[in-house]
Amino acid sequence: MRTAVVRVGVDLAGELAPAQLSDGMARLRESAGAAGVDVVENNLAGLPPQRREVELLIAGEDAAELERIAVSLCAKAFGTTPVPGVLTFISRGTDDDAHGVLTGLGLTGEIERVAGDDGWDVIHVTLHKSDLERVPESRVHTALEASLNCEVHIRTV
Repeated sequence: MRTAVVRVGVDLAGELAPAQLSDGMARLRESAGAAGVDVVENNLAGLPPQRREVELLIAGEDAAELERIAVSLCAKAFGTTPVPGVLTFISRGTDDDAHGVLTGLGLTGEIERVAGDDGWDVIHVTLHKSDLERVPESRVHTALEASLNCEVHIRTV
């Protein structure tokens, strides 16, 4: 299962006082913890309003659902109308991460991990030729290498 970092603006207009922000963070930590969600520590009161954004670590694949969960938790904790921010996925170099990269590019493929001659992992990815007509192989290769931090070989069938 992949882990997303879901960012949510909770007070972009700067309407909440420092005590309200601290109380909101405490409520968020409590409700998020009960939901199996981690909150990245952040001193919201020390940030300019346009950067008053929380980061939640949520396990899952469906970006829209993860965003909905994060916004709901923040709305209850802060009593504001939260604004969804950027959602990214943490990469640990796993095969799930490789499949996630492919899914993000609208592709499906087979992943095979083998030990290289020097002991480092080499990932062999098998894709359909028709998929590479839509997405350049170089983009797929770069995204996989960046996510997995290992050598990637792409085969087509």
